[in-house]
Amino acid sequence: MIEIIPAIDIINGKCVRLTKGDYSQQKTYADNPLDIAKMMEDAGCKRLHLVDLDGAKSQHIVNYKTIESIASATKLIIDFGGGIKSDEDLHIAFESGASMVTGGSIAVKSPELFTSWIEKFGGEKIILGADVRNGKISTSGWLSDSELDIIPFIKDYQKKGITQVISTDINVDGMLSGPSTELYNQIMAEIENIYIIASGGVSKMSDIEALDANGVPAVIVGKAIYENRISIKELENHNLKRQ
Repeated sequence: MIEIIPAIDIINGKCVRLTKGDYSQQKTYADNPLDIAKMMEDAGCKRLHLVDLDGAKSQHIVNYKTIESIASATKLIIDFGGGIKSDEDLHIAFESGASMVTGGSIAVKSPELFTSWIEKFGGEKIILGADVRNGKISTSGWLSDSELDIIPFIKDYQKKGITQVISTDINVDGMLSGPSTELYNQIMAEIENIYIIASGGVSKMSDIEALDANGVPAVIVGKAIYENRISIKELENHNLKRQ
């Protein structure tokens, strides 16, 4: 059964969500992300996708204190992304309590550095962020688009040791219009033995069930939970079934 991974996006230390990655379309859901993390843990979630949006925009890790607070007060496995651009950023993320780090922009702009991280830490700790807009990989907190197509981009890094990929279709992110099932079907059809984590567009449990039926192993959910389109009770029941 598909794993639901709740998302917490951070700006100025607060839990927010953007629409289509647009920083001007920002909504704050909680002043203290730790409260949200504890609620997710209480609902049976094991993993958390934590994104430093300030870091993504400024090109270096910013909200590492949020990692520390959540890691020290919960048992959640923290997958952290946003602003990881150097060995120092990576070190800070792991030292602050992240179990895994997702690299997207760095994988495009500094492939040699990102590859060195894969070689050093392995696919269990380094996740590839393959966020896409109109078929092209997007970078810098989704502020820029590259010329890279998603399938060869993932295949190249799989050869280098990547085993997990988080892929967000930016055009549907935050829109609550349904996930890009066709995108994930394409990735799974063309790339074997990759753990694809869907992200973006989920609006209700039936969206998650559809991804599950298509064989997607995991999905990141944010706004649908915050807007109560997927209730904490539904989340809890799903996690109980997975045990």
